[in-house]
Amino acid sequence: MLALHKTGSFSAAAESCFVTQSTLSTMIKKLENQLDLILFDRKTKPIKLSQEGLQLIDQFILLSNEYDHLKERIEDIRKEFHGTLHIGIIPTLAPFLLPLFLQTMTSKHPGIVFSINEMTTMDIVAKIKRRELDVGILSLPINDPGITETSLFIEEFLLYDTHNIGKKNKKYAINEIDVNRLWLLEEGHCMTNQIEKICHLRRKQRTQPNLVFNSGSILSLIELVKMNKGLTLLPKLALERSHLIEEKYIHKLESPVPVREIGLVSHPNAAKKRFLTIIEKEIKVAVKPFLHKNQNTRLIKPY
Repeated sequence: MLALHKTGSFSAAAESCFVTQSTLSTMIKKLENQLDLILFDRKTKPIKLSQEGLQLIDQFILLSNEYDHLKERIEDIRKEFHGTLHIGIIPTLAPFLLPLFLQTMTSKHPGIVFSINEMTTMDIVAKIKRRELDVGILSLPINDPGITETSLFIEEFLLYDTHNIGKKNKKYAINEIDVNRLWLLEEGHCMTNQIEKICHLRRKQRTQPNLVFNSGSILSLIELVKMNKGLTLLPKLALERSHLIEEKYIHKLESPVPVREIGLVSHPNAAKKRFLTIIEKEIKVAVKPFLHKNQNTRLIKPY
């Protein structure tokens, strides 16, 4: 039933459930007969829940989650880890964080299929709420009552200026950043919002029409910054993990150092809590050698 509600199509729902369309149709009809209710309006395209179905769908979701909890508890008793974990991660984090822990984690847990997709914070939150994702890795805080947050680490921002090499050990003030050479990712990315907050861009006059790079790829952004002798702000893991970045172009910022908080988000009733514990542990161990605590920092919220 939940598959049909999600897809609005008997054929798509049957495919997602690994059964034939006729089998799925028969099963739903049998359920309707048992309840003596019509759960779906089959005349609409896509197929939608009937009025009776709308009143019951939350209960069916609750039953499905409880069944997942039961399976998880049984696997816990058996000391088994099986299943698929659907993970969303923001693009400004994925290329630098995933290589640090993914191979180790998959090797330790061969029974788990880790399905990972890059997406924006907004998409991650929406899919968590719809139970289409089990966990998201992004910048906190989200401050959404429908989302559970778990902090992982604090990551500082640094200046990446490919035009000025600068003096060794010099720390740059925010007001020294030339916003007319500043390149950003497209709107919708939380890091773009954070950089705008750091540089107070809404209060400054922009004279260059090409200030914003209309792409979601941070690796492409790094290349274009270098090609155009531009500058941007990058999170520390990017500077540690990307061969595209030359150390001579990296500059620290004056205190209070702007930082972002990285963490996990999940549904409050997530069924795969053991899997989330695995990810939390692996990430914290993996990033420890690369990040150092700075006493005087300023947290930049994603939104």
